[in-house]
Amino acid sequence: MPAFLSPDKSILFPTEKDFLEVSRYLGYKKIDTPEEKIKMLIEECCADMFNILMPKSTYEIFDLFKLSENEIQFSDVQIKSRNLSRNLENCTKVALMAATIGPQVDNLIRRYEKIDTLKAAIFQSTGAMYIEKLVDYTNDEINKIAESQDRKPRPRYSPGYGDVNLDVQKIFFNLLPCQKIGLSLMQTLIMAPEKSVTAFIGF
Repeated sequence: MPAFLSPDKSILFPTEKDFLEVSRYLGYKKIDTPEEKIKMLIEECCADMFNILMPKSTYEIFDLFKLSENEIQFSDVQIKSRNLSRNLENCTKVALMAATIGPQVDNLIRRYEKIDTLKAAIFQSTGAMYIEKLVDYTNDEINKIAESQDRKPRPRYSPGYGDVNLDVQKIFFNLLPCQKIGLSLMQTLIMAPEKSVTAFIGF
């Protein structure tokens, strides 16, 4: 599949929902809204980060085979995981997806970590919200394919959760054109840019 780059970011990132999501990532609850100063900073940080976003994602769909209760196979890959096997129960297809909002976001956060820790924290939450929006959008595109085939998509599952360790990240980088969307995998198995996500979606 080609890398995704939205021609109209407003489709991905509606302003009202942005504010609520950033507040949630900062630890505020619906009944505990931020004070006016923080509200203004959130709006400012959302606008600043929006201007530098480079949202891109890529995905590919594979036939899925269950080898045992704890082991699955797709392409030429076998994964042993009870948690992932349960997530993909009764699935015959699996999509692998990767998404990022670009290195400029990391640079912005690092810069403010040195000069303004409050804004740095808000930028961290803003970045988390924007990557989640992009992942949701890409997930929806995959869901449409599943539904067009009369299949039911399952909730996405990312490496690092449950018993799926970060070594599994290598599979995504072997099977997807991650470099074409600006993603790299460090020796620590952490992705760069930091605001990036990989996930399995079965259907």
